Amino acid sequence: MKALQYVTVGKEPEVREIPTPEPGPGQVLLQVTAAGVCHSDDFVMSRPAEAFGFELPLTLGHEGAGTVAAVGAGVRGLELGANVVVYGPWGCGACWFCAQGLENYCSRAAELGIFPPGLGAPGAIAEYMIVDSPRHLVPIGDLDPVATVPLTDAGLTPYHAIKRSLGKVRAGSWAVVIGSGGLGHVAIQLLRHLTPARVIALDVSDDKLEFAKSVGAHEAVLSNDRAAENVRKITGSAGASLVLDFVGYQPTVDIAMAVAGVDSDVALIGLGDGKSAARVGFGISPYEAAVTAPYWGSRSELIELIDLAHEGVLEIATERFGLDEGPEAYRRLAAGTLRGRAVIVP
Repeated sequence: MKALQYVTVGKEPEVREIPTPEPGPGQVLLQVTAAGVCHSDDFVMSRPAEAFGFELPLTLGHEGAGTVAAVGAGVRGLELGANVVVYGPWGCGACWFCAQGLENYCSRAAELGIFPPGLGAPGAIAEYMIVDSPRHLVPIGDLDPVATVPLTDAGLTPYHAIKRSLGKVRAGSWAVVIGSGGLGHVAIQLLRHLTPARVIALDVSDDKLEFAKSVGAHEAVLSNDRAAENVRKITGSAGASLVLDFVGYQPTVDIAMAVAGVDSDVALIGLGDGKSAARVGFGISPYEAAVTAPYWGSRSELIELIDLAHEGVLEIATERFGLDEGPEAYRRLAAGTLRGRAVIVP
């Protein structure tokens, strides 16, 4: 089968022919119908050899959708041909966090060498992929896999961050979304659907700001050295009740902290260069502002998102690429020229 693999540190991924895998006991083989391209992949591939923690070659793609092609011994309750998406942050299934469906925070994954697909385990940008357990599959029925697969990360990550802060975003409050790309444009729609807050979007160009407004942002502000000042002109002295930074470089983290209000939530989600940090302390950050770095979301939250998709409340912007065009999708991602999420269709 064909697969898009990261083969050599410092070089772009390659489309290669590799053996089609077979499911072992408890595993599921999917015929992939769609796979998302994420900045997390780009971040991983930008790391130097001494800081790279995965074995190569690595099949990329932690956003996956497919049809059930075969099951291993002991798997029950899955029909061949079922249309599913993959819950990506695999855990041990037995620790306290996993028992809550929060496998994204599994306390034993590192100890047991459990990795998400595309981020250590073979990923979804291939004709077939192995899923380690049927519990990591969520049926999507008649939903389009291409439009739905971004929900497994680009949707789940902002949904998790927003849901935990619903008590902060009341009528009359402001929510700020920094970065209106793959995750940010979904976050704007979720905020509009789930909360009464007014939404301010920040991005680096007028066309990206127009895109943010087209998916529901009430206000759009250019992300530059005057961004915090211009956001504060809109929110007034109260500031924002919720700030979601989907970029994660130091300038955007500084903006996030500068526009946050008293008793607000600030979620630092974007990986950036992996070196940014928020300054928190008495007289430095707003009183009782909570700063978090959430990671993905729970299995139950992914099920909820799929239910929202069935209701038609989300419109995910995607650009399609064939498997042979996978390297170009990553070039476009790095150049910042994608509109929404790049999805590879084998």
